[in-house]
Parts: sequence; C-alpha cells; structure tokens
Amino acid sequence: MSLKELFGEIATNWVKAKNEAFSQHPIANLLRKDLKEEVKRALNIDDLEYSVKASAGAGGWADVPWISILRSATTTSTQSGVYPVYLFRADGTGVYLSLGFGTTELTDKYGKAEAKVKSSELRARIRAQDSRLNQWDDVIDLRATTPLAKSYEWASAGAKFYSTIDLPENAEFVADAKELLDIYASIDLDTPPSAAPKRVESTSFSGLSKPFLLLAGISGTGKTRFVRKQVEGNIGSLNENYCLTSVRPDWHEPSDLLGYVSRLGEKVHYVTTDVLMFIAKAWRAMVDAGLSIQEEELQGKGKYLTVTGERDTLNQMLPYWLCLDEMNLAPVEQYFADYLSVIETREWKWQGEGFTYTCDPILKPATIKQVDEKDLREALELSGVKYDAVWELICQHGMSIPLNLIVAGTVNMDETTHGFSRKVIDRALTIDFGEFFPNNIDEFFESKTQAKVLGFPTLSHAKLEHFQSVEADNRASKTQHFFQSINKVLLGTPFELAFRAFNELSLSVVSISPKNEVELAAVFDDFMMCKVLPRIEGDEDKLLDNEQNNLLEQLIEVLESQFESILLDLQRPDLFRELIDAPEKPIDVPCRSLKKLQAMNRTLENGFTSFWP
Repeated sequence: MSLKELFGEIATNWVKAKNEAFSQHPIANLLRKDLKEEVKRALNIDDLEYSVKASAGAGGWADVPWISILRSATTTSTQSGVYPVYLFRADGTGVYLSLGFGTTELTDKYGKAEAKVKSSELRARIRAQDSRLNQWDDVIDLRATTPLAKSYEWASAGAKFYSTIDLPENAEFVADAKELLDIYASIDLDTPPSAAPKRVESTSFSGLSKPFLLLAGISGTGKTRFVRKQVEGNIGSLNENYCLTSVRPDWHEPSDLLGYVSRLGEKVHYVTTDVLMFIAKAWRAMVDAGLSIQEEELQGKGKYLTVTGERDTLNQMLPYWLCLDEMNLAPVEQYFADYLSVIETREWKWQGEGFTYTCDPILKPATIKQVDEKDLREALELSGVKYDAVWELICQHGMSIPLNLIVAGTVNMDETTHGFSRKVIDRALTIDFGEFFPNNIDEFFESKTQAKVLGFPTLSHAKLEHFQSVEADNRASKTQHFFQSINKVLLGTPFELAFRAFNELSLSVVSISPKNEVELAAVFDDFMMCKVLPRIEGDEDKLLDNEQNNLLEQLIEVLESQFESILLDLQRPDLFRELIDAPEKPIDVPCRSLKKLQAMNRTLENGFTSFWP
C-alpha cells in the first residue's frame, strides 16, 4: 500500500478501532508495521542514520497515534529533543506532519504550565534558524481529549495538515517529509539563543515613552514577578533576556553598577558587573538580528556610533529587561547617575521604514583605552569574527544604551529606603503597582487578567506628523490643550512641567494611538499617574498659594473638566492589562489620577502629602 492509502486507511478507521479490542488489532498493526516500513522505503531512510518509531498506544489505544523519525546522532527518544512526527487527529479527520518536541522532558523539567512557555521559546528559536518553517503552520488542532495528546498540540515548531477526505499523492507526502528532514538536519539547538532573533511577531502593545520604569508599591505585590512575566510574554528566555540585580545599601557611585578600572595586578583591567555584561548581551543581540552598527558623521555632533535597520527587523527583536530590585535602598541619583544622564541623549530618526538610532556612551571610550581591550572584550563575550567590527567601533566611541534595553526598578517606600529627586522621576515612568496591577485575591488560583506585553520604545522625540494616525487627535490639539491646562495650575511652583514632559505625553498618545475620546482620556489619566503626580509632595506652605488656593483641588477641577468623557460612567479602558480569555475586550477601570489626587488631598489635612505610599 502507498503512503496515501495507509494514512487514509488508518485515519478513517481509527475511531471505530478504539472501541474494539486493542491486542493484535489490524489497524494498530497497519500503523506499527506497514506504515512504518513504507515511510522508511518512500523516504529512503538509512537505518544507521535514522530510526523510525510508531505507536498506536501502550497496552491500550492512544488518543492520538503517531509515527516519528529520529536522527540517531541527536535524538534517541520521543520523550525529549526535536524530531519529525506524523500525528493523527483523534477523530480521524486528518493527519499532521510536524516538527515536534519531546513533551515528557519539557514537562518533567519545568512543570506543565512552564513547559508551554519553554515550548514557545523553542518554537521561535527554531523558526528563526530556518525560514522555511514560516510556510508551515504553528498551530495544531488534534481534536485531542487526553492531557498527553493535547500536549502534542503546543509542542511543535511547525506542521502541515492533510485532510482525510483530500489526501495528496505520494509525491507530495515525500516532498514535504524530505523538506522537514532537511530542516531537522539544519537546526542547531546548541547554538547560543542570541544567535538569531527570536520574536516572531511585532510587540502587541508598546505604550512606553521611556525604557525606564519605576514599579512602586508595598512589598509582595508582584513587581519583580511582573518583569519576569514580561520576558515570558515576549517569548523570551529568563536566562537570556532577563537580568535581576539586587541593589545594595552601600552603592554610592556608578562603578557599583557598571564596574570600574582596577590597577591591582600585573596589568590595568576592567572589573565588570552583571549589569554591564547584560548590556553587552543586548548589543550582541542587535548584531545577531542583522542591524548595522557603523560610524556616522552627525551634523553638529561629530562622529557617532549609530545603529541602522528596518522596522521589520525591530518587530522581530526581543526586549532585554534589566530589573533593579529594591532600587531605592541606595541613593539612585548617585549610583545611577551615568544612566540618568545618557538616557536623555537617545535619538531615533525614521525615514520611511528605515531608522537610525544614536545614544551617548554609558561606558566611555577613554575608560576602555585605559585597560586591556582584549580582556574586556572577552569579559563582555564580544569575541569572535562576528563582533570584530562592532567591538572596534565601541573602542572608538564607547558603549551606549542599546535600543532593546528596558530598565525596571522595583520600589518600596519605608524607613529603610531613599526618596526620589525630580531628576529621577522626570526620566522614568512611575507605575503605582497597586493601582495599575491590583492584587485580586479572588483570582489568586486562577487569574482572569494579565499584563499586556510591553516593548522597547522606537521613538525619542514626538513630531506633529506622528499624530496623523491617531484617530482621536490627529492634529495634537487636544493633547496640547490638556497639557497646557494642567501646567497652568503648576505654573510658578516647583512642580511645573517643561518640554520633556510634553514630549513624553505626546509619545504616549502616538504609541497607544487612541481611537476615541474615552481612550484618549485614558492616556491622559495614565500620564498624570506616571509623570505628574509623582512630582508632587509637600506641606500646606508648598501646596497653597498666597490666596490659600489648594493646588491639589485646582488639579481636581481641571481633571473633572478634561475627563468629562470618562466621568459620566466613572470608567475608562485599562491600557496595561487584558482579559486572558478575551484580550480584544477592554477592561474598564475607574479614573486613576482623580482617585489619587483626592487621596493626596485628604492626607494633606494631616500637614503633609505625597504620591508615594
């Protein structure tokens, strides 16, 4: 019998066969013997190179029968590794040819829930290595009813479906199988994950005007876990795309975070840190993704290290998340000074779908020249011909903040921590974690909501042309009016806003692109929470003017006027969370900034108020 005949015979009779005695059943034998031998014959399988295995069940009928092809040198068991496999639908309506994963190994190592995440990482990594898999389906529907059979659906790097009622001729079966065997032979799972971009689709939600977040809230609310989940949501790896650094109370200068030059020993060398090595890893990822790193003469700036590329490449790149745990155990303005200064020099320029990115160095070229460059290069894992050109440029111009880096600091405010100056607050997006990601104990065991996936910003300076695609404000007039209304109240106070704040409000509007008045008001509301209110603190002398007008009450009046569209029903869409089962359906939440202002105003009655809990 041919492959077409064997696949058809087994699939159409499978459901009926499962209701009959298993031992020596002709359909089971047809799979385990006839189909196995025909696959070997048709594909000209070399028994020394490959082994073909088939299963109709172990002592009883399987929900989903299969036949696999294992390369002897790399894959010895269907419980682990990656291999081509034919998977029959449980209802007999068809069969898949899949590049599947051994689910037993993944589940035993990570647990059922985490195994799916790891499977997604593996799928993205393999598909990035061989573009031919982009023509294969990444979703399998086996109509399975058992947990083991269901696991085959998510454990696949790519698959092709053949319907029982329209099975192809042998030539197509053979051609597809040979292509998958060729892909199987080409993938290299021993290659470091940074060797290829792993993101397979563009970021679902950006909304970040700056790649620097302050996650503020009481201890135990899940701030650090939020960063880890962001990495997983981007199909990234915690080993590759995530760095957790615990801030120490004795940090008082940038060298505690970024390393320093040491003259102890036979030669001058640079003492690196986990943070600097993680920044270098993000640089390697840019090179691996195919972005061009070069020297360019910039008008008025001289020669600069620039990164250039296309939007499609950016959409495939993963963010690299640096989490500074308990960030304010030490004075942030001291140990984080270099980053705070350099972050303002990031500059994106777009021309059509192409971009240029520049940034001042965080590791200065003068510092690199003081030490043994070869040792530093090896320490930062930038050795190898692939990184020769970029390392030469880094030596000349220094290492700047990579475009794919996001820094998130977790913050608790108590007697053991330091406060934040406006220098820090102005350069960050402050997220009151309890307000943006509330702990709902009713959903502790089975959450109904999740944080949206955040991506690194791809703009640095807002322009009027960026608003053309913003349906709710395509001339930026509403954004200007809102900002001016707020700043009119703050004028002449220490809390007055400037160009930087308006730029970040504009970038938020552009990146979220609200479609109506309610969504636009939601952006304004979050801007108040993230950028304006964290600046405000003090006693009555600071918050009351000469006529005893209360600044907080004036802001409340302005917001009540500006937010008329969302105050009628006291609800607005949540821009940072989504429903797990229906992500397209918005979550409605109360106006955050009005609630916060009212709470701060009540606290002022005790003599002092602050945004910080």
